[in-house]
Amino acid sequence: MALRVLIVDDDAGFRRLARRVLEAGEIEVVGEAGTGAEAVAAAGSLRPDGVLLDVQLPDTDGFAVARVLAGLGIPAVLCSVRDYPAGTAVLPKERLSADELRRVFGEKSR
Repeated sequence: MALRVLIVDDDAGFRRLARRVLEAGEIEVVGEAGTGAEAVAAAGSLRPDGVLLDVQLPDTDGFAVARVLAGLGIPAVLCSVRDYPAGTAVLPKERLSADELRRVFGEKSR
C-alpha cells in the first residue's frame, strides 16, 4: 500500500513539483492546500498518512498547523528553503524525494 500524503505549500509551483517528485517515487498525493486553514480542513477530510508542510504559510506558520494535525493523529514533515539549526526536524526542499519522505514517516524505501 502506497504512502498517502497531503502537500501544503503557498507556492503552487512547488506543490506541482512536489507532486511530480513524490508520485514518481510511488507516493500517493491525496490532495494539496495553500494555507494552514485549507491544510487542516483537507487533512481532516482526506485522512492522509502524513502531510508535507511548508514552514511559512500566508495565514499561519507550519509549526502551528503541525500541532493541530498532531491532535488529529496525522504526522507532518515540515519543509522549507530556509536553514534551521541542527536537530530541528525540517526537510530542506532541495532534499525532497519519495525515499526521504518515506524515511521521515517511517516507511521502508522501495
